[in-house]
Formats: sequence, structure tokens, C-alpha cells
Amino acid sequence: MTDLNTIARNYITAWNESDATRRKALLEAAFTSDVSYRDPVMQGDGHDGIAALIEGVQQRFAGFRFSLKSQPDGFADRIRFSWNLGPEDAESVIEGTDIGVIENGRLKSVTGFLDKVPAQ
Repeated sequence: MTDLNTIARNYITAWNESDATRRKALLEAAFTSDVSYRDPVMQGDGHDGIAALIEGVQQRFAGFRFSLKSQPDGFADRIRFSWNLGPEDAESVIEGTDIGVIENGRLKSVTGFLDKVPAQ
């Protein structure tokens, strides 16, 4: 049985990890090797592609952290969870919802939606 909480936590932990070596191990635990990620502003494929996305977000939003907004839910091979991004102990600046396809307990694909973004 797939543990949706573990999958969502592994995902958030990988996005928060700033050390490239530790992040690599987290990516391997959270994502299949052929993972694809798509959202309205970026896309990446494979562990290297996801790592590059994470590095870009961490540079652009230095000091911000991801957190789960609510319990994940899903059915069959699908997972849905919402997240926050912002400074620790402060209101989130960005919020989103991700829909994933699970294969053998890891994410094979992620489609992200941005629910809250700062005014331009």
C-alpha cells in the first residue's frame, strides 16, 4: 500500500534540501529516474532536471521553505497535495497544489498548479 504522507513529505524535504549531495539521495528516494515535472513557469525531467529546478527556486527565494498545507489525498496511482512557500514562521508568499503519478512508491510525474503568487 502506498503511503501518501511519506511521498508528500519526501517531496517537500527534497525541495528544502540545500546540500546537493544530500538532495541527490532525497531525489532518488522521492522520484523515479525518469520523473517529469511541469508547472506554469518551469519544467524539468529526471533527477538532474528536478535538481536544477530546486536550485533555481532556492536561489530566487533564498531563506524560504516549503511546507505541506494539508494532508495529501489520492487514489490508485495518483496523489494530490497542497504546499506553502515562504519564510519560516511567517505567512506563505506562494502556495500551490501538485498532482502526481506514483510508481513503486515514488513520483513518476508531477503537474503543479500555483494557487497564490505575489502581485507583479
